[in-house]
Amino acid sequence: MKIRNQRDFGAGIMYMVIGLFFAIIARQYQYGTAAKMGPGYFPFWLGMLMAAIGLLVLVRSMNAKAAIESIPKFNWRIMLQITGAVVLYGLLLPRMGFLVAVVVLVFVAASASKEFTWKGTAINAAFLVTFTYSVFVVGLKLQFPLLPVFLQQ
Repeated sequence: MKIRNQRDFGAGIMYMVIGLFFAIIARQYQYGTAAKMGPGYFPFWLGMLMAAIGLLVLVRSMNAKAAIESIPKFNWRIMLQITGAVVLYGLLLPRMGFLVAVVVLVFVAASASKEFTWKGTAINAAFLVTFTYSVFVVGLKLQFPLLPVFLQQ
């Protein structure tokens, strides 16, 4: 059989590898039964489900009706920029506070996209600051420095 959709083929392989990895690791824990589940029961079956979905995606990538699609060239700049945004968030959070760190994270990550606009990113940042503040600080009562260290007192 010929691989018609390389993207789906690669995704299927990735799902299968990750699913089987978690299923194998889960076997090291007590398995239990469906009525009395051990700590390895759920991760094992979740890994097996992920591997099965990966196999389905892989098989469909070879179907005669599958769209012909190749894997595009890997863009290291975008990958490093997104990873750098997350690292920058971690570095900024204790010194500059939650609000500044989230805004910087959103702007740095959004600038990796070709569809980046200042207005859309500002709206997204405002929404994410409000949402994450509501969930983590108000809802879960987690202690984060909200403002930069030099503005607190």
